[in-house]
Amino acid sequence: MFKYIKNDLPASIVVFFVALPLCLGIALASGAPLFAGVISGIIGGVVVGGLSGSKIGVSGPAAGLAAIVLTAIGTLGGYQNFLVAVVLGGVIQLIFGFLKAGVIGYYFPSSVIKGMLTGIGIIIILKQIPHFFGYDAEPEGADSFIEASGENTFSSIFNIFDHLILGSLVIGILGLIVILLWDNILAKKAKFFTVIQGPLVAVVLGIVFYLLTKDNEAFAISQSHLVSVPVPEDATSFFNQFKFPNFAAITNPEVWITAFTIALVASLETLLCVEASDKLDPHKNVTPTNRELLAQGTGNIISGLIGGLPITQVIVRSSANIQSGGRTKLAAILHGFFLLISVILIPTLLNKIPLSVLAAILLIVGYKLAKPALFVQIYKLGWKQFVPFIVTVIGIVFTDLLVGIGLGLFVGIIVILLKSYQNSHFLHIEDKSNGKHKIKMTLAEEVTFFNKGAILKELDRLPKETSLEINIINTRYLDNDIIEILEDFLFKAEERNIDIKLISKRGIVENPASFIHFFNERPKSDISLS
Repeated sequence: MFKYIKNDLPASIVVFFVALPLCLGIALASGAPLFAGVISGIIGGVVVGGLSGSKIGVSGPAAGLAAIVLTAIGTLGGYQNFLVAVVLGGVIQLIFGFLKAGVIGYYFPSSVIKGMLTGIGIIIILKQIPHFFGYDAEPEGADSFIEASGENTFSSIFNIFDHLILGSLVIGILGLIVILLWDNILAKKAKFFTVIQGPLVAVVLGIVFYLLTKDNEAFAISQSHLVSVPVPEDATSFFNQFKFPNFAAITNPEVWITAFTIALVASLETLLCVEASDKLDPHKNVTPTNRELLAQGTGNIISGLIGGLPITQVIVRSSANIQSGGRTKLAAILHGFFLLISVILIPTLLNKIPLSVLAAILLIVGYKLAKPALFVQIYKLGWKQFVPFIVTVIGIVFTDLLVGIGLGLFVGIIVILLKSYQNSHFLHIEDKSNGKHKIKMTLAEEVTFFNKGAILKELDRLPKETSLEINIINTRYLDNDIIEILEDFLFKAEERNIDIKLISKRGIVENPASFIHFFNERPKSDISLS
């Protein structure tokens, strides 16, 4: 694991600076204590990072769960009652993992995954523009189109000049220039510039700028536009920040409903992120999804026990890790330790970092996820790829992450069904040589209920006085729905004087009565003919 320390250490520092404001912002948006976000970030890095089979995925609190958390804290009667649901959610995730439910992750359409990445990239850019100009009304990490302040994503951008903070804008621009200069020029000149990452330099520059200008009337940045980590006065006040579940609430049915909701949403978001981060990974590592569910479940149990928010694998932190050259899980683990050490030893120093500098880092992350060339690339693949992709992107931008993905998946399924209807999955050859139609239908290796519409259409189109030959020699699987269609068609065929011949590995069946008997011998469930 330490083989790539020269890659993982710089990447972990960048991920740390990306994760810190997101942990705090998501906690704020969730109506939870700020320190709860930091706890879940630490557990996501150290515990989940250590147990996960992902080499580049990074876990922590997720914006997609913020609305669920905010509602649940109110309905369950307090944060400590809510923590019981987090622990139980983790247990349910463990059950998902043991039941091998992670296989679901392999069935998300590629177009939707790419749409998710692009949509998140656009959301990062749109949400960070106000922070870049010093307009910090919306918490970091929020991804909903309608914001808690009453504005929406675009109205916040339109109103930035009414709330512009000159000092934030200046250091944001300087930070952006430093990162771009570092990545595009200096990193190619000497190895030193790949070890010390541009975002770290930008953050240090931001702290120096704040200290030099804090008494300057024009460029001073107030505390509300800086990172805001809780600062304990002593060890006792530090440990008092940890909250513990009230297990007396475990008999409340609402707690169990919330727990299942957390487990389901967190698992789906994690599996989506796993697929997305694996696609981004230049080394094409494949994450074991069942192991990931077990890791996430363990992380949520521990997070809930000590007062943290629910955890998922998160694409913003994972993509920052990949973009910064992270190679192994050590990067995720180190970022968790950096969160822990920093909130213990240097919370006051962290609170001198301007949010606009961190916005500059995230703007770069967002752009790399949503490059314009990607739209052109997906468009060239055809409408069947482009439509689910663009619906996912638009859905994420104008609603939120989970709704956007849901819309993309819905459209993706419609496209699959349409493709199945248009593509009949069998080859038919027409021959009128003896004055009688001869149709040959050769079924594919696997024919499922998705093909029902197309097969019904083809059978209904057969003219009277036709000789139909159905070849299933190479067919390994016939869905029960398809068998029933063929059985039903036998009666119509007799009325329309259609002769049917079935060619299979068992031989040739020409008598319709034997044809029915052939299928009646099958098991009542779907059958394999191989």
